Amino acid sequence: MTATAAEAQTQNPGKTLGIVGLVLAFIANIAGLIVSIVALRKSKKAGFKNGFAVAGIIISVISIVGVGIAVGAGVAGVAAVASACADLGPGEHVLDNGVTITCG
Repeated sequence: MTATAAEAQTQNPGKTLGIVGLVLAFIANIAGLIVSIVALRKSKKAGFKNGFAVAGIIISVISIVGVGIAVGAGVAGVAAVASACADLGPGEHVLDNGVTITCG
């Protein structure tokens, strides 16, 4: 066995993939989650820890939950405006709280 072959066996096989997963967690959270999970499994199978993959999983999950909350809030806001417009009819209206909405 050469020095490079022995060296390759002692390196974490999922480290690079863990770094990629961490970077993707900020850019494309679902892809980052998948890549980070794969990297963590590769590392664990080889007997290594992979902090990059764990961080990628955590950041991906937090960002997925955050996006879900933001989408839910947006849908609720649109539903509230649609409901108000259904009651008020077309035109520009100033609500009791000072908010102006325009209904089509």
